[in-house]
Amino acid sequence: MKNAKMILDRAFTVSKVDERIYGSFIEHLGRAVYDGIYQPGNPLSDEEGFRKDVLDMVRELQVPIVRYPGGNFVSSFVWEDSVGPVEQRPKRLELAWRSLEKNEVGIGEFARWAKKADSQVMMAINLGTRGIADACNLLEYCNHPSGSKYSDLRISHGSKDPFNIKVWCLGNEMDGPWQLGHKTMQEYGRLAEETAKAMKIIDPTIELVSCGSSNLDMPTFPAWEAVSLEQDYNYVDYVSMHNYYGNKANDTADYLAVSDDMDAFIRSVIATCDYVKAKKRSKKTINLSFDEWNVWFHSNEADNDLMKNHPWQVAPPLLEDIYNFEDALVVGLLMITLLRHADRVKMACLAQLVNVIAPIMTEQGGGKAWKQTIYYPFMLTSRYGRGTVLQPVLDSPAHDTAAHEDVKDVATVAVWNEEKEEVAIFAVNRNIGEDVELVTDVRSLEGYHLAEHIVLENKDMKAVNSAAGEAVAPVSTDRSRFADGMMTSVLKPATWNMILLKK
Repeated sequence: MKNAKMILDRAFTVSKVDERIYGSFIEHLGRAVYDGIYQPGNPLSDEEGFRKDVLDMVRELQVPIVRYPGGNFVSSFVWEDSVGPVEQRPKRLELAWRSLEKNEVGIGEFARWAKKADSQVMMAINLGTRGIADACNLLEYCNHPSGSKYSDLRISHGSKDPFNIKVWCLGNEMDGPWQLGHKTMQEYGRLAEETAKAMKIIDPTIELVSCGSSNLDMPTFPAWEAVSLEQDYNYVDYVSMHNYYGNKANDTADYLAVSDDMDAFIRSVIATCDYVKAKKRSKKTINLSFDEWNVWFHSNEADNDLMKNHPWQVAPPLLEDIYNFEDALVVGLLMITLLRHADRVKMACLAQLVNVIAPIMTEQGGGKAWKQTIYYPFMLTSRYGRGTVLQPVLDSPAHDTAAHEDVKDVATVAVWNEEKEEVAIFAVNRNIGEDVELVTDVRSLEGYHLAEHIVLENKDMKAVNSAAGEAVAPVSTDRSRFADGMMTSVLKPATWNMILLKK
């Protein structure tokens, strides 16, 4: 057995967690909307056609904000087609995913769904095929009380009160050649600046997200962030980050190290933002919105065939990754990484929420909903990871993998909820062959005791959940003991652990 040591002290903190770090994402893509959150006629749906069982699972995740309506979808989105009487809305060719969009669910319907899900909307605007005027019109429609063209249009559609959407994304992945209306960094920065300036005249209370690079491997990263932020810095509040992770090499040990890549990505974007801040002699700090992150690689080949050879379907089954146990470990690791940067990562969106690379799945044709393996680390971290992130002093053994060096066996973070008088320690043993005994000094947490040690584990790294049953689910264990301010925990190989202390 290997040994690791950690010290936690309430006096040493990273930041208070912005609850929006537990956000998610619904795009008009595949079966996320139709056959996912919305299925009229299903006995499991409410009077508006929203799946009640899915809503229950979303509420259990405690998702405070949901990005909508895309994603790549937004770069050809005509928002006017998604409002007004449903029977008068046109069907459109959706170019990003080569599908047919029937516009039965639009902005008003999604705002009502979000309210039922105890969530808020993060709205993305089309800066691909449209621009400043359309963004302003949409904002007026959503947020202006009354007495203007578009606010009165909303009222005529049955929504007297404004939707009051406070977070707006200025386009999506505008550096990507796959994006409709793809821009150069100079073009995007100028467009984002002028759009942001106009939008904040309409509603000065909104927060705006500038597009960052589409992923860590973009050839223009991080120049894209530096050049675009130099132009729109004074008007935006966040820069977006997107990245997906996978195990295409089928190397579990190396796969469990990808959270180190996320860490390096975050640090690079922070450095770039602060470079622009220094260059502009600004007192304003730009924070990060990691508004697309997840594991995504299982379904790629099938997706390419479906879009190429069977286009223009309504809600085709796209991006339906079936997640296994090691994917759940990686999602838990990525959440630990986001929390460790809670001082700058203020929002994050697990992409996506239902059916499309999602923790929640529904059977095709109206069957039951079920929880994927990745549901559980997200749910437990969202539930217990609220409060203040403590700065741990960690001494962990390390190992090398095929593509990573000095991979700490133990990846961990702790969150202190002062109001509830509890501390949650999240820890993953990334060593796939040996136990690690973690000794944690918690003497500063006087009066606290060990409440529970929950573990997610499975000897089969490829174990999956399905509508028929769950092979991967959290269980309580007795692998921690507590005495005289010291806690000793046995972390089994390749396990996700949550250790809860209460006063």
